[in-house]
Amino acid sequence: MQNFFSKITLAFKDPILRRRIGFTIGMLVLFRVLAAIPIPGVNPATLATLLNSSQFFGFLNIFSGGGLSNLSIVMLGVGPFITASIILQVLTMVVPSLKNLMHEEGEAGRAKLSQYSRVISVPLAVLQAIGFIILFQSQNVLPHLGTFAFVINVIIVTGGSLLLMWLGELISEYGIGNGVSLIIFAGIVSSLPMSVIQNYEKLIASGMQNLPFYIVVLAVAVIATAGVVYVTEAERSVPVTYSKQVRGNKVYGGASSYIPLRLNQSGVIPIIFALSILLFPQVIFNALAKWTANPLVSSWSQTLVGLLTPPSWTYGILYFIMVVLFTYFYTAVTFDPKMISENLQRSGAFIPGVRPGEHTQNYLGNIVTRITLVGALFLGIVAILPLIIQVFSPDATQSFAVGGTALLIVVSVVLDLLKKIEAQVAMREY
Repeated sequence: MQNFFSKITLAFKDPILRRRIGFTIGMLVLFRVLAAIPIPGVNPATLATLLNSSQFFGFLNIFSGGGLSNLSIVMLGVGPFITASIILQVLTMVVPSLKNLMHEEGEAGRAKLSQYSRVISVPLAVLQAIGFIILFQSQNVLPHLGTFAFVINVIIVTGGSLLLMWLGELISEYGIGNGVSLIIFAGIVSSLPMSVIQNYEKLIASGMQNLPFYIVVLAVAVIATAGVVYVTEAERSVPVTYSKQVRGNKVYGGASSYIPLRLNQSGVIPIIFALSILLFPQVIFNALAKWTANPLVSSWSQTLVGLLTPPSWTYGILYFIMVVLFTYFYTAVTFDPKMISENLQRSGAFIPGVRPGEHTQNYLGNIVTRITLVGALFLGIVAILPLIIQVFSPDATQSFAVGGTALLIVVSVVLDLLKKIEAQVAMREY
């Protein structure tokens, strides 16, 4: 612990690191300022009533970074960019040219993929903006204005989402940590004080009768936080030995090292991916549910909204399955055992007891498959744990519905941020 605080102190003493940290904080403050600017025509009283009475809208508000609490110009958050990244990463599994960009062309290839994600996020942002505005018009939060005003609102909301995407990339380039994850993190953290106050007021209103339940929830939260930290930091070390080479009268090589394989290599990304996929159809079906011109479509949409809105069991099952699948998927995209095997063979290294080439590739693949199963199941359980708590809650609230997701994102982002700060400090020391 003392070593950790000493590194943090060094980080603020170093002018370059201090500038990076300051830039990150400044961009997050700018994000919160943008989240406080509403689009024209919002009815604040109706919006507040809607957010307090609906778990669906409360859930969207958390994921959008608090932008929905006043229908701000950044109400979509970075959702369209995340969805575009998901689509592109799915395509890398089936399109060889995109796969080559990711694995073989290095930084230039990844830059092209990022550019493709930006392009795809534009139409997605437009679609989500249209869905949100129609949805809130049907709830009388926004007035039913003419076509021109509707188009203006769509442009404003779309531009706000693209602006956040740009701020996230600026943070990643000039600041510390992953910009998109930090923006979601900032939105979650900014909503936590209000959530705590609301739960405290409900506890007082109940005459402290629900105090045992809240104590149990707090204990579960502490245990879950410790579990998230442990699983995030856990890794399997695969030993590697370098072959000895005789050059003249000297012997080179023969050293031993290891390949660190993390129990959860995908971090918080599966949670964000799963939420993006689950939230997108909810917005569409909520808008279609208000389509009174076609009663059949409206009826089916209302049924689907009920199935896809927390804390329904259908939502919980889909959420768990998608977190597990996205954990495997993202690990498969980012971890290539064939490339590692080829790199080991080129450098004259081998895993003791395993033949080089295809055998090493299969060995690494099997290890990653087994350890990813543990990490994926843990992430899925923590994600749906708040939904299980709601079943036993005397007063199920939106705060519990988002608690597991918020916990995973906050802990993972904080750990990732601290590691990157520590890495920068170590580099400055050397």
